[in-house]
Amino acid sequence: MKFTLKDYQDEAVQEVLDRLKKARKRWHEDGDKHAFSLTATTGAGKTVMAAAVFEALFHGNDDYDFEPDPGAVVIWFSDDPSLNEQSKWRLQEASDKLTISDLVTVGNNFGREKFEAGKIYFLNTQKLSKNSLLVRGHDPNDAAIEQDDRQMRIMPDLRSHTIWDTIQNTIEDTDFTLYLVLDEAHRGMKEGGKSNGDGKPTIVKQLINGSGSVPGIPVVWGISATVQRFNEAIAEMQGHSKMPNVVVDATKVQDSGLLKDTINVDVPDETGDFSTVLLRRGTDKLRDISEAWAEYAKQQDEADTVLPLMVLQVPNSPDPKEIGKWLDTIFERWPNLPPDCIANVFGEHKTEVFGSRTAPYIAPERVQESEWVRIVIAKDAISTGWDCPRAEVMVSFRAASDKTHITQLLGRMVRTPLARRIPGNDRLNAVDCLLPHFNRKSVEAVVTALMAGSDSGEELPGRRVLINPREMKPNPAIPEEVWQKLLSLPSQTLPKRQARPIKRLTALAHELAADSLLPNAGKKAHAEMHKVLDGAQVRYADEIKQAREAVLTVEGKTVKADVETKGMTFNDFVEAADYAVIEDAYKRAARVISPDLATTYSEHLASKADDGEDQEALLIEAHTAVAAIGLVPAIKDDLEVEAEKLSNQWLNQHRIPIKSLSDERQEVYRQIREMSADPLDVDLARPHMWLQPTTAREANGTEVELPRFERHMLCDQDGLFAESFSSSWEDKVLSAELHRDGNVAWYRNPARASQDSLGVAYIDGDEPKIVRPDFIFFARLPDGRIVADIVDPHGIQFSDALPKLKGLARYAEMNKEVFRRIEGVAEIGGTLRVLDLTEPSVREAIQKATSAKALYEGDKATEYSA
Repeated sequence: MKFTLKDYQDEAVQEVLDRLKKARKRWHEDGDKHAFSLTATTGAGKTVMAAAVFEALFHGNDDYDFEPDPGAVVIWFSDDPSLNEQSKWRLQEASDKLTISDLVTVGNNFGREKFEAGKIYFLNTQKLSKNSLLVRGHDPNDAAIEQDDRQMRIMPDLRSHTIWDTIQNTIEDTDFTLYLVLDEAHRGMKEGGKSNGDGKPTIVKQLINGSGSVPGIPVVWGISATVQRFNEAIAEMQGHSKMPNVVVDATKVQDSGLLKDTINVDVPDETGDFSTVLLRRGTDKLRDISEAWAEYAKQQDEADTVLPLMVLQVPNSPDPKEIGKWLDTIFERWPNLPPDCIANVFGEHKTEVFGSRTAPYIAPERVQESEWVRIVIAKDAISTGWDCPRAEVMVSFRAASDKTHITQLLGRMVRTPLARRIPGNDRLNAVDCLLPHFNRKSVEAVVTALMAGSDSGEELPGRRVLINPREMKPNPAIPEEVWQKLLSLPSQTLPKRQARPIKRLTALAHELAADSLLPNAGKKAHAEMHKVLDGAQVRYADEIKQAREAVLTVEGKTVKADVETKGMTFNDFVEAADYAVIEDAYKRAARVISPDLATTYSEHLASKADDGEDQEALLIEAHTAVAAIGLVPAIKDDLEVEAEKLSNQWLNQHRIPIKSLSDERQEVYRQIREMSADPLDVDLARPHMWLQPTTAREANGTEVELPRFERHMLCDQDGLFAESFSSSWEDKVLSAELHRDGNVAWYRNPARASQDSLGVAYIDGDEPKIVRPDFIFFARLPDGRIVADIVDPHGIQFSDALPKLKGLARYAEMNKEVFRRIEGVAEIGGTLRVLDLTEPSVREAIQKATSAKALYEGDKATEYSA
């Protein structure tokens, strides 16, 4: 893969491959057909995950312990040819093993007897429609097919096979396994899995279930953000058994940084026609975000600058002159925009004239790469299959009743332009939507849909939809030493369930060498691992000797049958292993210690021999030794412990130089840190600009100003920070802390997974999670030192209250020299109680506790007061 998969993508790929492996086995052994789906919210990178699956399916993958399927054939099916072309391009972009010849668009002249193994064939609904040349002749009752003198049908273009013949022949050949991948799997199923009104099943269902003599496709994999219809249809079909779906956690997608954190919705505060006012405001936002990206590229020394664009969404029957006036308003507001930067994505597919301006047609999937486009004019939402991360401003002239069209189009704009979160800058992690024809009441439906992120309705924790937010920038009244104290506080990463320490070390060595922080890091890493393996050969000499004998011998039984007595005897035999057997054992061992390390260690062993010895024999001997090592589980454990130790040592050793790198490079090292099985400390990023709501809507519909507080690390132009609290006692805690002697500043720790949010790892059941304490306070001691306090108002009514306390207690134990106080506050019977986690006896009680409420009611808690 050209891309490093996010944790949730890696987990999903593993699960999909497990399903495919089981489905393939059951098909070839029992003839059973299976179907399952991959569900992930819009923007999760479903095509990237599919590319990783296809690489493993065709070529195998040691990390997933997946053997290649030599007879694998994939049909990638959608209802849109342009969607297929974009998927084809994305697969090739993501994969370094799928070549252009492996990705085949099935055209009208396609006429193979069978599909070819190792290829992905792109088909769409139109290609299987009744009048398609690919299908003509498949139906024996088709009157359009001519007949020759012998009354034999003459196929169109003299082709010998229709596409249905090709599908049937491939399925019936036992050397092949045909996989059907349904892109946007919810489409074409119809509600409840019912057929069309005329009684005929949809084309999608004919593919899945079979048609006439053509059997159903053995393995069906549906991909979509909305798979309810697909699941219902599969459940009602007789031919396929439904396997458990692969469901990607929406929280992990939002935490990954692939999706924008904030959607700003601007609506008028009063009734009236504010079209031009908000259009000018939208143009200002486009200009400001363009300048912000240019400044960011300059800071990061980036060669390429993100060039944001505006989507101008118009009614279905637009007045060209009216659109022309809107465009004139944009160019009057920002005269430096190039005059030829306008394009349209209308369904008419032609150049449009709007007043004095022309806008050529551009296919939606080409907008992102066409950097000359800065203004895109759209009608209905182009709701699936394409995205445009650099579309960061949308002005919609749709009516208030068109909530769905607006949210669908905004769904195309939620990916982050650089596929990562920009540290500490809400503006560069946001998308703006201006709705001149909406009021605050009608915009609530839009906000609700955007918080879900997909038609499935699952909320995206960490995503914010803000109405008319205000910018918060670093507070000039806060001393720099307070900022330095904030940035010195350790934040923790989410530990990885399936850590691969050797792979992590290899990845770290590659990046350190690439940044010239540790020359020849790869060789040094493998040299250290060679020492571990050399030591293991001495430490586990007896176990390795037995494993070596197992590698070098093949045991079996000879069965002799007496025809006369009909008796059978079994005689054991032992034969020396040949080269093929040794190599197979070596490859299995390579999966255990990693293929790269297996190769370099074999060369290391071979290099110890005298120059005169046979090099081929030496290599076979080295491969035998590695194969034996792979059969001793304790060696893998020792190797992974040392690899993890060396990785952490190098990360700490080069921590300061890494902080001097660009944000993009720092993010790479941050991800390598997160590949650990243990929570590791990461540095907080300095926040530069936050977007903060300043008003709230009461139940009766009235708007009220949010309370504003002084001394926050970021503030508005008045030096104040607006904040709303979910409980009254959070407000009480903040007020109490701000009135303590020596308080100089406070920090509302972001609840989302941004780089400027302090996180603490904890375990909820078997699931590792992150808690983000609400408040960090800073005080100046009489001796002039700045100290930091964590105060976390703790809701004990939630099931994860105790696990969070245990995580905070472990964090306090590890960082007792960093903080003056780490306290959990809860309201018990109307009284605020506090647990001081810097006290050893309190931490011990927390680790033994079975109830958070009992802890706060017990003698380890005290009354909270200022």
